[in-house]
Amino acid sequence: MAGAITRGVLFVHSAPRALCPHVEWAAGNVLGSRTTFDWTAQPAGPGFYRAEYSWQGAQGTGARLASALRGWAHLRYEITEEASHGVDGSRWSHTPELGIFHAATDVHGNIVVPEDRIRAALEHAADPLRLRTELDLALGQAWDDELEPFRYAGAGAPVRWLHRVG
Repeated sequence: MAGAITRGVLFVHSAPRALCPHVEWAAGNVLGSRTTFDWTAQPAGPGFYRAEYSWQGAQGTGARLASALRGWAHLRYEITEEASHGVDGSRWSHTPELGIFHAATDVHGNIVVPEDRIRAALEHAADPLRLRTELDLALGQAWDDELEPFRYAGAGAPVRWLHRVG
């Protein structure tokens, strides 16, 4: 379905003050309109700021946002893109130390691990530590571990309302 529209959220978990306008400009360039984020101090990282931005766009917009922000020093972010007609959802996670991680997601936001990744991990079933390592990699566990302290913005953070279903 050409031109199908989807939506998602850009979660900037931490950015130095000087980088904040550049993040807005990059997102605006991808989204085709000026974006203004509601920046708040990031309690998990003194001197850093956080913001959330809900977006709507063509399928693949999440990937274009992730590419526009990839590799920026001191920037931690996640991008979600909801599943839409004929296309799985996606999640991108980025940290300066680990780089970028991408996973397909189902309609509920759960990571979908492809069959071949599971089969490759099962090749190491005799070595439980290696099996665990392979599955953690497929699920992006290292990114979750690093981002978790930044996901909680602290008291007074803006609330993101969920879209009404049905």
